[in-house]
Amino acid sequence: MPKAYVFTRSGGPETEALVEVDRPVPGPGQILVAVRVASVNPIDWKLRTGYRRPTDSGEPVFPVVFGSEVSGVVEEIGADVDGFAVGDEVFGNTAAGGYAEYALLPAALTAHKPAGLSFADAATLPVAAATAYDGVRQLDLPSGATLLVTGAGGGVGAAAVQIARADGVRVLGVASEGKKDFVESLGAVHVPSGPGWTERAAAAAPDGVDGVYDLVGGAVLAEAAQLLTDRTKLITAGAPPEVVAELGGARVARARTTAVLDALARLVVNGGLDPHVIRRFPLDEAGEALRTVEEGHARGKVVIEVAR
Repeated sequence: MPKAYVFTRSGGPETEALVEVDRPVPGPGQILVAVRVASVNPIDWKLRTGYRRPTDSGEPVFPVVFGSEVSGVVEEIGADVDGFAVGDEVFGNTAAGGYAEYALLPAALTAHKPAGLSFADAATLPVAAATAYDGVRQLDLPSGATLLVTGAGGGVGAAAVQIARADGVRVLGVASEGKKDFVESLGAVHVPSGPGWTERAAAAAPDGVDGVYDLVGGAVLAEAAQLLTDRTKLITAGAPPEVVAELGGARVARARTTAVLDALARLVVNGGLDPHVIRRFPLDEAGEALRTVEEGHARGKVVIEVAR
């Protein structure tokens, strides 16, 4: 039987286990993929603790397979799916977990992997990079404008910096002093986070900022809003919609389409986006991979490679 890394109840790492599971069967609109690489994201361990997405309905059915994004090879196709064939190399969002030998992907959230895109890089695109892409497109800043990104050293922030830079936008990246070199390597002007950060940002952009992409929320979001004259150019993926609405801004509107995944793939192949895969773990070390992200020390993407 195929293996998957799961959590058996809400809680801490003690709830995790590598178990044997039935091979999934694709339903209408779904694709069964033999997983090559699964990407690890903070949402994975947060869901284990009992966090529920606003879009989630009902209680989880345990055991729950970790993971939201994978790359792999199509093994089987469900009804009402066009444009994919067995043997295709693909990547996308998962329907029911991805730290596994097999995963189900909704066809509408799946894209073909170009030959020039590695399985590892492809697996990192559907969650953090796609969120970054949607936000940058939502702001729609012209070339030469200045964008401020809070949380620029994280997965979404690092992708947002690069996508905006590929559009010719100047970027100020707010992050800890320890991430200065990383943020600057992405092409941003580093603004050290912490008390007084808005003054430092204003000094780095004497003509003001034209947009803010917030990935932190809380007081940082409120402080960032003060740097803008046009609050319609304030977006967040780090705060609830009602909070940012009070400041005159909006949540990032997620597109969740194959077209976004195709655009991200082209950016990587053309050199405009580097997912920065820094650690790779085999499936039987998925717990260590998850802990690397949960402890917050990773300055890039962590992935799980499934041997075939």
